[in-house]
Amino acid sequence: MKRFFKQVAVVEREAGFQVTLDGKPVRTPVKAAMVLPTRALAEAVAAELDLPLIGAREFPESPLYAGRLSPRFLREAQVLPIAEEAGGLVVAMADPLNGYAADAMRLVSGKELLPGVALPGEIEAAIDRLYAPGAAPGRPIEALGEEGDEGLELDVERLKDLASEAPVIRLVNQMITRAVERRASDIHIEHFENTLRVRYRIDGVLQDVEAPPSRLRAAIVSRVKIMAKLNIAERRLPQDGRIKLAIRGTPIDLRVATIPTMHGEGVVLRVLDRTGVKLDFQSLGLAGRNLETYLGILDRPHGIVLVTGPTGSGKTTTLYASLVRLNNPDKKILTVEDPIEYQLDGINQIQVKPGIGLSFANVLRSILRQDPDIIMIGEIRDVETAEIAIQAALTGHLVLSTLHTNDAAGTLTRLLDMGVEEYLLTSTLNGVTAQRLVRTLCRHCRTKEKAMPELVAQLGLDRYATPGADIHLYHPGSCEHCNGTGYFGRSGLTEVLVVSDEVRRLILKRAEAMELHRAAVREGMSTMYDDGMAKALSGLTTVEEVLRVTRDV
Repeated sequence: MKRFFKQVAVVEREAGFQVTLDGKPVRTPVKAAMVLPTRALAEAVAAELDLPLIGAREFPESPLYAGRLSPRFLREAQVLPIAEEAGGLVVAMADPLNGYAADAMRLVSGKELLPGVALPGEIEAAIDRLYAPGAAPGRPIEALGEEGDEGLELDVERLKDLASEAPVIRLVNQMITRAVERRASDIHIEHFENTLRVRYRIDGVLQDVEAPPSRLRAAIVSRVKIMAKLNIAERRLPQDGRIKLAIRGTPIDLRVATIPTMHGEGVVLRVLDRTGVKLDFQSLGLAGRNLETYLGILDRPHGIVLVTGPTGSGKTTTLYASLVRLNNPDKKILTVEDPIEYQLDGINQIQVKPGIGLSFANVLRSILRQDPDIIMIGEIRDVETAEIAIQAALTGHLVLSTLHTNDAAGTLTRLLDMGVEEYLLTSTLNGVTAQRLVRTLCRHCRTKEKAMPELVAQLGLDRYATPGADIHLYHPGSCEHCNGTGYFGRSGLTEVLVVSDEVRRLILKRAEAMELHRAAVREGMSTMYDDGMAKALSGLTTVEEVLRVTRDV
């Protein structure tokens, strides 16, 4: 077995699948296609060879044998000296059976090796931190460029040259790779007067990471713009682009947005992992009675189904999961999106382009002549789009869309305020799903304790527990699986409002959102708060997380 992490490919065959390492078959164990995550592969190798798994926290703060080891050798061999002990030199290796690398480390150190298994990405990040030219112990790469780079903004050609140099390319690639490995959904690059700030949004929360030198900020932004095929000379106007690349064999899409700020251009990269998204309702957190209710309104032959919530609450993903369920050979599905986040097989997806007049409303006027059965509109932004969606629903189409409101009942009043007529709304709207995302607890380190009686009474937790049983709450811990945060991944909290006869009567009276909400609860609607507290008692999340995302509803 050689080079465990150099290449892991999965080739589907008639008899099953074959895992290959460096292009050579290892075994064909089952009849199902699978992709083995890098960390899972490292754990399997460590267990098979009876070696320790070395995490990034155990890496040294200062380089060992800095004068005798070149960064190039360490990257190619994917090894990193960790510490000198009485029994020998502890070395982190991506491939513990790499005899050449082991012999070279013995020769350099003059000691026996105590090998351990580490992730390639973590080894590469440590090499860049410790062994790159000019790197000081515990500090990021500082020697990428020359002093006086602040004036680069005035020299586009010089900026393009510097952005195309290997150190800047490696720095940007490293920034993106680390974000993907840490499961970040967004990368924020922000300019301030004397600093450059880089933050990752992980499980919905922004976290500061080690930033590159501020004098390279113009080159870093230009490198991102070159990758996204944007105009690096235009710094006065916002620009949008897209980057497609592969991180360790995994295809990744990056949606890039730039905006001019006081001290330079701010950049946000939305990370879209096409293989990581799970388009099924269970993984999105929609289950039980809420799922049954949602499927009831989704399976109707015509009408409008809306998904609401703030930006980043997973509305589009829920719509994609709905389309996957509805996607049959006897149905023609057309979507109008801005932007198209994920490509779905068998579904015709249209990207709007407001710059050339291809808006939601203009596309929808033409889309009905394509004889669709189901239409998905990325977002209802104005009354014109809403009216065309209603006309499509009245003519026998099923229309799916999103809207920005705080809760399900607020969606009804929002549409009325936009100018939609009451009788049209009651005739076409099937139901509304509102959702939020909460961080889920890490299964490896979460803790459990009995809830205090005062807290049970204050939050009404006894409504979500078995009568007479003790009520326990779960809390975040800290381990290497969750990078010490206590949370790993996110799940949705939902409420599904069905437009019943009672709700229709209230709409015709233009009732307030609170009155509509109370009517829906009387008819059996489980609110996002109810859904969240039930999930908190089951150990999926914490009470604090539920209160954080539902306190405004």
